[in-house]
Amino acid sequence: MRERSSVGVVCGLLMLVGALLAGCQSPSAGVAEDGRLGEPATGTSAAVSPSATRPSGYGAVFLAVDECSSFGTTSFTEVPCAGERAAARVVARHDGAVRDGPRCPATTDFVLHISEQRPASDEDGDGAVPRGYACMRNLQPPHPGDPGGGGGPRTVVGDCVYSSGDGQVRETACDGKGERKPEYRVTRAVAGRADCPGSTALYVRLGGDRPVGCARPL
Repeated sequence: MRERSSVGVVCGLLMLVGALLAGCQSPSAGVAEDGRLGEPATGTSAAVSPSATRPSGYGAVFLAVDECSSFGTTSFTEVPCAGERAAARVVARHDGAVRDGPRCPATTDFVLHISEQRPASDEDGDGAVPRGYACMRNLQPPHPGDPGGGGGPRTVVGDCVYSSGDGQVRETACDGKGERKPEYRVTRAVAGRADCPGSTALYVRLGGDRPVGCARPL
């Protein structure tokens, strides 16, 4: 009521000064079921001043950095980080496919793949959610992306691996509580195999600017 009263006073003053405006009109925006702002309602137009900014926090951009998702890696929603449904926080967010974009931070627990969507109304009102991926960190332990945690999208120094056959290795928890017992631990990341210490028994592909992991037997 206070906002409506203020608008009415402004309209009245403008009309008395010189009828600079034919009338006062407040734009109304559609609101999605989840409470996010959507497209302007039919028959109205919203003028945006140069100083106007997009809303910050939950809902400004779908799964932006520091926002949170619900449980699940294939079916999930964006939720307030303080809510009881929040499970993980976005630590990095990129458009496009994982294979074409930047790598997730080393301690990422898992990656959410976001399919392109073009709903009638979305989180920022442009009618589209581009294809992309979000690098996620669990709000509560366990953190499989931590060194030795036995999971995560990247193998890092401190991780343990076991031989899965055909010259391939897979990550497993260093504490031995995973499905497979650890056989090697990655002790160093280097630019080339020649830079590994003499105790190295296995070379693990890590990627990045130091793509070779030097692993010793356990």
